[in-house]
Amino acid sequence: MKKLLYRKLFFDYMSFFFIALISSSLIIWIFQAVNFLDIMIEDGREYRVYFSYSLLNFPKIISRLLPFILFFSIYYILIKYENSNELIIFWNFGEDKIKFVNFIVKSSLLLFLFQIILTSFIVPKSQDQAKSYLRNSNINFLGSFVKPKRFNDTIRGVTIYSENKDSDGYLYNLFIKKNISGGFEITYAKKGIFDDTNSVPILVLFDGETVTSKKNRVTNISFSKSDFLLSNLETNTMTQQKNQEMRTYDVISCIVSLNKINLNYFSKKTKKEIINCTEKNKVNLIKELYKRLIIPFYIPILMLVPYFLILASKEKSNYNKTKLITFIIGVIIIIFSEGTIRFISKELNENLLIFTLPAVLFIFFYLIFFY
Repeated sequence: MKKLLYRKLFFDYMSFFFIALISSSLIIWIFQAVNFLDIMIEDGREYRVYFSYSLLNFPKIISRLLPFILFFSIYYILIKYENSNELIIFWNFGEDKIKFVNFIVKSSLLLFLFQIILTSFIVPKSQDQAKSYLRNSNINFLGSFVKPKRFNDTIRGVTIYSENKDSDGYLYNLFIKKNISGGFEITYAKKGIFDDTNSVPILVLFDGETVTSKKNRVTNISFSKSDFLLSNLETNTMTQQKNQEMRTYDVISCIVSLNKINLNYFSKKTKKEIINCTEKNKVNLIKELYKRLIIPFYIPILMLVPYFLILASKEKSNYNKTKLITFIIGVIIIIFSEGTIRFISKELNENLLIFTLPAVLFIFFYLIFFY
């Protein structure tokens, strides 16, 4: 009978947790996807890149929301159990509260492993994959990113200004500046239109002139019609791999290399072989490692804190106070776990206290239940 009660408890808070996590993540993802749509339109990317890029950001949202949703789910289910007198069933069967807590601790290991896999493998891989779509895709919708009466610098090394744009796609009073080797090139045209029917995109210009400055020499060429080639386009959008997109193995290998630690498994790569592996970036890599491997250790603590509610019944006058204090403690721990990243320093030995804090807090809270 006790196994059935534990099974029901586990099913209730896990089902509520996953429903709340997916629902809240979807809401945030939708708002984020709208922002990504604006970026993609301005950047001239095609819709397949937009959908792939948006979907691959979903795991990151889940990993960020998981701690708070987990704490809130258990907190809510326990209050619901207490209000419906379901917790009394456990005590009537002679169940010891410390055994009740031990069950939760064992259950927390599953979610702890899930969060570790999410933050250490799935999220970095999905973030890198999302950025690779931007690296490998072309700027397809050339006419979409040129907004009238503003300087458009989406294309690296090229600035385009247009005074007006009609419904047929024609641009009027165009100003184009292009950086070239050893100088720059400025083109003015009364009218222009993008032609993407060829393999190489072209901006067809009418009635204008081009001024080229190269190595202190200036040339001026007038034209009635000219083709401005837009081949080998590169966007100004950041496409270089960031720390959060690096593999966890590479992050650890870089830290091991920079600190000259002898670990055979992580010493196969030198710092020159790893992107972003520099002494200047050392503290950021340690912070990234902390986010991936240490913060998930707060998951068992966040599952343990709501069970302070079982130490008082709803019949007691201080029950509402206990609920408030329990909720505040949980929120403080969530903020604390994220806030400690600011105190990470570039030397590993100076971070030992921060790295061991989750274990200290867990033992502290568990001893409260034990005694």
